[in-house]
Amino acid sequence: MQRYTFKNILHEALKHKKYIIIAHIIAIFSVIISLPIPMMIPLLIDEILLDKPGYMLEIMHSIFNEQKSSYFYIFIILVSVIFLRAVGLALTVLQKWYFTNISKDIIFNIQKSLLHHISKSELSEYENFGGGKIASLLIVDVGTLDGFIGGSISNFIISSLTIIGISATLLYLNWQLGLFIIIFLPIIAFIGNKIGRRVGKLRKIENKNVALFQESLAENMDLYWQIKASNQEDIFINRLISQAEEIKKSAINFSYQSQAANLFSYFLFLMAFEIFRASGILLVEYSDLTIGVMLAIFGYLWVIMAPINSVINIQYSYFSAKAALERINEIFDMKLEPKFEHKKNPFRNTNTNKVEIKNLSFEYEKGKSSLKNINMKFKKGSKVAVVGETGSGKTTLAQLLVGFYQPQQGEILYDDINYDQIGLDVIRENVFLVLQSPMLFNNSIRFNLTLGKEVDGDLLAKAIQVSQLQSLIDSLDKKVDTVIGKNGVKLSGGQRQRLSIARMVIANPNVVILDESTSSLDVNTEHTLFEELSSFLRDRTTIIIAHRLSTIEKADYIYVLDNGEVIEEGEHQSLLAQNGQFADFFNRSKG
Repeated sequence: MQRYTFKNILHEALKHKKYIIIAHIIAIFSVIISLPIPMMIPLLIDEILLDKPGYMLEIMHSIFNEQKSSYFYIFIILVSVIFLRAVGLALTVLQKWYFTNISKDIIFNIQKSLLHHISKSELSEYENFGGGKIASLLIVDVGTLDGFIGGSISNFIISSLTIIGISATLLYLNWQLGLFIIIFLPIIAFIGNKIGRRVGKLRKIENKNVALFQESLAENMDLYWQIKASNQEDIFINRLISQAEEIKKSAINFSYQSQAANLFSYFLFLMAFEIFRASGILLVEYSDLTIGVMLAIFGYLWVIMAPINSVINIQYSYFSAKAALERINEIFDMKLEPKFEHKKNPFRNTNTNKVEIKNLSFEYEKGKSSLKNINMKFKKGSKVAVVGETGSGKTTLAQLLVGFYQPQQGEILYDDINYDQIGLDVIRENVFLVLQSPMLFNNSIRFNLTLGKEVDGDLLAKAIQVSQLQSLIDSLDKKVDTVIGKNGVKLSGGQRQRLSIARMVIANPNVVILDESTSSLDVNTEHTLFEELSSFLRDRTTIIIAHRLSTIEKADYIYVLDNGEVIEEGEHQSLLAQNGQFADFFNRSKG
């Protein structure tokens, strides 16, 4: 089972060795260029104002071959400092560009892996996980990880090199004060590490609450019409408000404790700085430490504060990223669909297939059977109806036939070949399930018919004609390019079902499963639709799942399901002539 760790991320990063090497070289030059800056102007105090010539004046004398005024030296040093800072800034930006490219590539690969895993996961796993939580992980938690990889790692290199360089410079300028700084740094880092662990846990809680809120929000918005129709807006909105309040509480906890941790670390640094400053004054008084060197050391101390804070913040970012990584891996914990080898393909070189179910049993939950020892035969090119009351197992059977779920027991055969020798992708390419409530995109009718594939114009026109959608499309200003709203909200239930049937015509499958696919149509419209479909379905194995007698009047054979078992079967006319369970069933569920 694939899971991401920081070790995996490092392995991904090492695929960009060239960029990493260049970025490190740039970082080294950036630090080397920036390192002398805090020392240059303060040392002029000793060499010019206090008249203690040193190596800076010697260098300038050798360059200009004569002694210049104080104004000239200060101006030259000022220009040099500004130039070095500008070059250092440009190098830092360039280094971040390289690391940004590396991090974005790593994040892209993680997102790609996550999406591939989701696409191969069992349907039941996706249903239990929830789309809102998946969206939160792919956006919020992946974003947290992106921030750490892209920003923190590049900052860590620059900050670490800067700290090392400044520490060495401080030891060179005055080993006593330099040693004091070097000893104090690990103390701040250790305290920051302890605080960072706590802050990371708070971030994990906040992200979890955000995921729950997004999932509830998405579900409530999708079902808003039902909520409104039931006059339950206040209850559902108040529930969302409560979840938003939990986000607020967790966000406050994370935000103020994170800021408090930063401020406390900054306080420790300021405390050390004041002690350091007092020590510096004493060393000027009682040692050979000059005022200029002391001011240069103070300058380095202020410079080193930024990289120290950066390292501390990287610790917080690391623990937040670690918590995000743990949550992202929940997606990789989703159980995958079985991947069957493509050993045989019964759909090749034929227009339709025989379907057979042998001793099939299935349960969503252990101990609660949805289908029990089902045996059915669907002859090649036949029209077979499967009828039964709600909850009898009809839709479950349809979903098993297209491989959404796998049976715990029994076989599903296409031309005497079991599904596990064919491959689920091949089955779904050739067996089309027309759902009672089709899912539609907030896009055009054309896109919803073709699902983004290139489709011949004649085939598209044929699908529209067969599904009885022509009059609807003619009435629209933009015709097939009309956007139908989220889940087809601008269409009626019957129009959505007909659009789904048009999809089936375009797919041109060998086996068609109509799962209550005309339940929203009136009897007359349904009759006209099946008349148009008759030529398309001719010689094509068709499984019709329905409640209404009118829907199955063209069926050759009928199976009656009750409580997950076949209780009656036979040819259409012979079953209609009986007055037993079949007639009783339609008396209960007709219309």
